[in-house]
Amino acid sequence: MDLLHKAYSTASDDEDELVRPSSKRPKPDKPIPFSKPEHHPYFPSRLYPMPHPNQSPDLHREAPVAGRYISKRERALLNSATGTSEPDPNPPPTTSSPVLGNLSFSNLPHDIASSLRHKAEGHAQLGRISERLTVPLHGHTKAVNAIHWSPNHAHLLASAGMDHTVCIWNVWSRDEKKARVLSFHNAAVKDVKWLPQGSSVLSCGYDCSSRLVDIEKGIETQVFRENQVVGVVKFHPDNSNLFLSGGAKGCLRLWDIRTGKVVHEYIRSLGPILDVEFTINGKQFISSSDVSGSNISENSIIVWDVSRQVPLSNQVYVEAYTCPCVRCHPFDPFFVAQSNGNYIANFSSSPPFKLDKYKRYEKHGVSGFPIKCNFSLNGEKLASGSSDGSIYFYDYRSSKLVKKLKAYEGPCVDVAFHPIVPNVIASCSWNGDVSVFE
Repeated sequence: MDLLHKAYSTASDDEDELVRPSSKRPKPDKPIPFSKPEHHPYFPSRLYPMPHPNQSPDLHREAPVAGRYISKRERALLNSATGTSEPDPNPPPTTSSPVLGNLSFSNLPHDIASSLRHKAEGHAQLGRISERLTVPLHGHTKAVNAIHWSPNHAHLLASAGMDHTVCIWNVWSRDEKKARVLSFHNAAVKDVKWLPQGSSVLSCGYDCSSRLVDIEKGIETQVFRENQVVGVVKFHPDNSNLFLSGGAKGCLRLWDIRTGKVVHEYIRSLGPILDVEFTINGKQFISSSDVSGSNISENSIIVWDVSRQVPLSNQVYVEAYTCPCVRCHPFDPFFVAQSNGNYIANFSSSPPFKLDKYKRYEKHGVSGFPIKCNFSLNGEKLASGSSDGSIYFYDYRSSKLVKKLKAYEGPCVDVAFHPIVPNVIASCSWNGDVSVFE
């Protein structure tokens, strides 16, 4: 028993020695040297030299005394000096994008460069339709939502993907065709548009922002943040400093790039905005929204007055289908809307904005995918993607199907006619492929 008593008593005594805090302040290993002012033999009233008025005190010049109380302000200064401050919950975006290929026009084959330089060879090619795949572009790892040709650099194509990236393609380059990969979004990218002047692209997506990027420098120049997922952006046809954005909460905003602020906001109880399109004169725009949750189909397509911020008509399309795409004819006062009823409807773009009940383009399929359509340069052809992976070419005047071109195994989401060469068309798929046909 005595042995047990000694064993436990010894252990408890050791623990007391280990745990019991010392009542005296521990002494540092070396005395702390206190700096003295230059013009005084000694300075008994202060332990540290007075800092310069414009200089923060360097707290690491002397080691702190163990056991000394450190204030919150001093701890914050210590953290900032050692770089151990709390991480920013909203870190700044990546400042540059990797350079993969060449953006130059000089690396193109002679025949392509000649066609782009001299534009279309008369009107001989205007009636021709793309027939074969000439340039497959592989780079996205998920679905591609939108594509857009550059109006100023006609050899460049932009694509927006669900893999959080925007790819810039030098389509006919002899070397690497993927010239840039812009990874400034931290979520899926829904839409991309080239700035009408210059070499910048504007993209938007699920990170609730629209981002303007200079592709030559590879840097993000502006960010336009919103309180909603941004699904579509569109530049004003007469003023490239203005662009329209539409989002998942039904908000439509007109932004000014010069100030980075909202100029107008178009408020109405709408569902998610699916697409927007300016009319030819730029005084009105058309919005398409998902109204399936409200059972009010009359608000699915609305024509707005840009300056007065009021709807001119909200009973344009009263059928119980959403329209993922709207496009204005390049010359005539009409616009079309891609309907989830597996057809394209035709409307007048002048009051009273009536639906043409006798004119439909209805051989392709939509099946719930965000299938888009586009007019040719002269407005005589209307091309549409399709859920069966084909591109459908319609005669705009007669609405008859002219040609069906098989492009992908999965849905063909977007199509875009080349801005100069009329028989060239680009497309993208739900499988992540981008293609150019001639």
